[in-house]
Amino acid sequence: MSKHVLSRLSTLALFFTAPAMAAGPAWVATWQASPQPVWGTEFPFPTYLPGSLDNRTIRQVARVSLGGTRLRIVLSNTYGGQPVRVGKATVAIPGAKGAVVADSLRVVTFGGSAETSLPPGASLVSNPIALTLPALSQVAVSVYLPEATPVTGFHWDGKQTAWIAQGDQVAASGLHDATETTARPLLSGIQVETISTPRAVVVLGDSITDGASASLDKDRRWPDFLAARFAPRGIAVVNAGISGGRLLSDGMGVNALARLDRDVFAQPGVRDLVVMIGINDIAWPGTIFARGERRPTLEALQAGYRQLVAQAHLHGIRVTGATLTPFEGALPGTPMADYYDADKDALRKRLNEWIRKSDLFDAVIDFDALLRDPSHPDHLRDIYDSGDHLHPGDEGNKAMANAVNVEGFLKNVGSLAR
Repeated sequence: MSKHVLSRLSTLALFFTAPAMAAGPAWVATWQASPQPVWGTEFPFPTYLPGSLDNRTIRQVARVSLGGTRLRIVLSNTYGGQPVRVGKATVAIPGAKGAVVADSLRVVTFGGSAETSLPPGASLVSNPIALTLPALSQVAVSVYLPEATPVTGFHWDGKQTAWIAQGDQVAASGLHDATETTARPLLSGIQVETISTPRAVVVLGDSITDGASASLDKDRRWPDFLAARFAPRGIAVVNAGISGGRLLSDGMGVNALARLDRDVFAQPGVRDLVVMIGINDIAWPGTIFARGERRPTLEALQAGYRQLVAQAHLHGIRVTGATLTPFEGALPGTPMADYYDADKDALRKRLNEWIRKSDLFDAVIDFDALLRDPSHPDHLRDIYDSGDHLHPGDEGNKAMANAVNVEGFLKNVGSLAR
């Protein structure tokens, strides 16, 4: 091989390796609200949003996991069939009841412009915004929609009060003519700049991860408690839970495999994935959500998990699997009282045994053993039960986060355990 060719090869090697060797600030995902398509009026749950937003300001509050001196927001039109025009946007430190600290207001720009348009199916990342956010602190994001905007996508169960106000109020310290909602339109992510090696843990799950029975406005979902444990170690935790989410089939959001690219692999700094999903695959068939649907086999669920882990490993991401928690007597006195039966629970137990013993996952968290009643193992312990016999309450969420082996995550920085 000639010296000329060797020289060119050396130059190319330097070109491709230099970015990985460069030191300096980097971006990491610090908060997420996974987008879902809005359902029709025939679905049993309300959307908590109007069908269209016209000349409205939406103000949402989010608690970040890691902090920083600069942030970026992510707006999503994932399920939109037409462009969404954003007239203005701001971020600020929140006050009480939709107010913000006036001198903390910062204008958000996209490509240097205060106005932008989200193409159908697209997400947009803002320019960096200089605003210091400590770890585990809150930020208010306000977005003004100047023209009629059909609401086709959202995150349904935000567990945080948001406000929809008349007109352009993105720079207002206090809102007027505002209505409340707990749904999250448009805002799907927040990133912060870090000087340390960026590292995030994504928690992929259903309503238990989304925090269906956690206290409103208290940041008491189990990934919230987990974020408090990881933040001192410089690791972000982002919640990719969707209430009604399923592993293999679409539910109140697309199936888990269909959203891996967007909700996991596209998140900057993600190194670990925690997966707790599958109970709705097992329990939805035969209920009002899926009356004529057949229950998946154990083999189908196993294949779904294998595919999920294989794709994560291709991206250099470690996967921690979690067992599914007891649900005997779930949702009593509701149209979903048939969510549980003994055959469904038998499948859950078989799946849990496989999760524990299959050696598929890089690590396993046994939430089933943690939360079940020792004297009645098909049932949640009273202290952890929210009261609906399916979702943990605040104490159960805290126990789940405390059961995660933080040191185990730290020992595997930079490599897969398999």
